[in-house]
Amino acid sequence: MAVAVVAPPVGLATAPVHRRGFLRSLPLKAKIGGGILAFYILMAILGPTIAPYSPDTQNAVVLGATAPSLHHLLGTTSFGQDVLSQLLVSMGSTVVLGLLVGGIATALAILVGVTAGYLGGAADEGLSLLSNVFLVLPALPLLIIVLAESGSTAGLVPEAIVLSALGWAWGARVIRAQTLTLRSRDFVAAARESGERTWRIILFEILPNEVSLIAASFVGTVLYAILTSVVLAFIGVVSLSTWSLGTMLYWAQGQEAIQIGAWWWWISPGAAAATLGMSLVLLNFGLDELGNPRLRDTRGRKRRGRQQRPADPTPVVREASA
Repeated sequence: MAVAVVAPPVGLATAPVHRRGFLRSLPLKAKIGGGILAFYILMAILGPTIAPYSPDTQNAVVLGATAPSLHHLLGTTSFGQDVLSQLLVSMGSTVVLGLLVGGIATALAILVGVTAGYLGGAADEGLSLLSNVFLVLPALPLLIIVLAESGSTAGLVPEAIVLSALGWAWGARVIRAQTLTLRSRDFVAAARESGERTWRIILFEILPNEVSLIAASFVGTVLYAILTSVVLAFIGVVSLSTWSLGTMLYWAQGQEAIQIGAWWWWISPGAAAATLGMSLVLLNFGLDELGNPRLRDTRGRKRRGRQQRPADPTPVVREASA
């Protein structure tokens, strides 16, 4: 008598395991933050070209601040200027300033942190002392004093340089600590014993293992630069000739937008700055979770617990006629 084995239903068979892509492996916080940030970057790129009006054009027909309408979707200022046009143009300068400061400060942090952590000795002590000096400096009062001297004439680049000079020290300390840990690993010791040059060990052995940390430092510096620039423009210590989110808030406060009930005038740049900062915070938390093994393992255990599949059914065995 023959025995036939019936295979399990196709729908219940174990599905093949595929390697997930990088985007799918990102935490939800990083995806949400990255999506919002990408939207604002796209707005910064296309904003000046799609703005319906010039941000400086005053409408002589419109008297006083008017509420949002079909002709002015975000309303107008007390001078008849279109708020939407100002917002689209302001987003470009604000995002560009944040990315510029993030790039300069992160480059300085990598240079100082990796050099101090890998070389050690007198180089480590000297660069650590330099980092500590910049860490204890009162950043905001110093920024106000330095930028107030040239606030009426300074452009985007001088402001970015000053913000970068005061924003690299914390990232350098964190990268130095990580480099101190990596330089004692076996793969670095093996590369050193094989005769690899110092710059090759740093570029190809140490820096690739610090990518997530460097990315988180860059995002944190961009957040610091954007929020600080908004505050400095709001209190009027930087150039007001360039439109930015802080400049919009400065003119709204100066023209008493809250007192006259023109909520659309100040709530648009305020909400844009808040959501832009929120996106960077979410992205920073997500990158930290991606690079921290403890947080990553915890997230993986939670996901496996939610997605646990039932065991496959036992194959059905029945007798078959000869």
